[in-house]
Amino acid sequence: MSPFQVGFDAERYIQLQSQHIAQRREQIGGKLYLEMGGKLFDDMHASRVLPGFTPDNKIRMLEAIRDELEIVVVVNAKDLQRQKVRADLGISYEDDALRLVDVFRDRGFLVENVVLTQFDENNAPAKEFRRRLEKLGLVVSRHRSIAGYPADTERIVSPQGFGRNQYVQTSRDLIVVTAPGPGSGKLATCLSQIYHEHQRGVNAGYAKFETFPIWNLPLDHPVNLAYEAATADLDDVNMIDPFHLATYGKQTVNYNRDVEVFPLLKVMLEKLLGQCPYQSPTDMGVNMVGKCISNDEACREAAKQEVVRRYYKALVEERRSDSEPLESERIALVMAKLGISKQYRPVVKPALSLAQQTNAPASAIELHDGTIITGKTSALLGCSAAMLLNALKYLAGIDPQVQLLAPSSIEPIQTLKTEHLGSLNPRLHTDEVLIALSVSASTGGPARAALDQLRNLRGCDVHTTTILGSVDEGIFRNLDIRVTCEPKYQVKRLYRKR
Repeated sequence: MSPFQVGFDAERYIQLQSQHIAQRREQIGGKLYLEMGGKLFDDMHASRVLPGFTPDNKIRMLEAIRDELEIVVVVNAKDLQRQKVRADLGISYEDDALRLVDVFRDRGFLVENVVLTQFDENNAPAKEFRRRLEKLGLVVSRHRSIAGYPADTERIVSPQGFGRNQYVQTSRDLIVVTAPGPGSGKLATCLSQIYHEHQRGVNAGYAKFETFPIWNLPLDHPVNLAYEAATADLDDVNMIDPFHLATYGKQTVNYNRDVEVFPLLKVMLEKLLGQCPYQSPTDMGVNMVGKCISNDEACREAAKQEVVRRYYKALVEERRSDSEPLESERIALVMAKLGISKQYRPVVKPALSLAQQTNAPASAIELHDGTIITGKTSALLGCSAAMLLNALKYLAGIDPQVQLLAPSSIEPIQTLKTEHLGSLNPRLHTDEVLIALSVSASTGGPARAALDQLRNLRGCDVHTTTILGSVDEGIFRNLDIRVTCEPKYQVKRLYRKR
């Protein structure tokens, strides 16, 4: 099977999902706080495991009801203190919160409020971020940590609990609550708002939009197991929803944190609403993703590839931080469930084989037609840069022996790097090669033809035999190329720039 088959019907998803949210709003009969689990925008994980699901699918779905909703962005103040970074984009949660506001506003959504959860006056980064947000014209609400949360429901649903949080003043009846990443406090924000709404005599309810795990796929489906791999750092596991099974006699899939907190959530909703409208964590959800899979085999294959990517990512992070292999071992268990190994990724073996032949770092890329192109380290080029040029030549139908960049054009760049910029590595990185190629392309010819093929590398898989530097890593991310690396450095050094 081709590695790039479409497996998800994005247009059907937009239609079904918007209809289902409308139905839930009718059931609630008042103001609905909709917690968005995962990424509302830039959902790269979903686009990788569900080929055909675009990173902006969720936001496109909400555009159908854009004038009826507003978005509240939630940021955990402790994540600001920890300087937490969104790994897939390489930016801080602080910057991502601002980026999300811009993205939502550019698409015509109403975004006026940011909630800082677990806020305290000793958190200097959070206080500075609050000042920055307010200068930008946003309304910032501070929510405090509540002693005994989530077990002590008497305290939580009281003036000493949610009552201490600042009320978020909204103007519409559908409030989408989203965040840069997990553990932000979205659920607590929704419940706090429902408490304050009822204190004001407003009928308000709660629902959850959690893309993964997909409730109507089997527990051991590769797409659901890929979610386990993606959240291995949180030690999440998928499980059969015991409350749904006991109430309806049907097996549905949820994950441990929602199952564990549901009894307390039910009690809190009963205290807030008088009765809980849900009998299980599955009941709370509005996710229709599972009903839009058009090619199950394509999604299974994509999910398996994602698990291996997550495994390599964990290995590299553990190597960089010299930490224990807890995350990679959890993902290895997921791989064992799927009956796959790291060699399941097609680009791994060719890269390793070339590295062994040349006794130097090597890389490999799988193109959309299944062709694998490799790149080796030379005196002029790093292996990733060489691989990119080789792939572009192949796509443009250029003879492999043709030099897109003459050595005479590369040498001045090397001189600049080593003699004036203090670089110890004279070889050209991917960014330098692409700039040099762009300059050469100005006169047309093979360089222009090669550069025109750059867009056809999007979504391709790459493997390198050494850990990438931040520059190459950023270039591949911007090109939407999915990279994995062996957990090894090209040169042994005690100090490394992070």
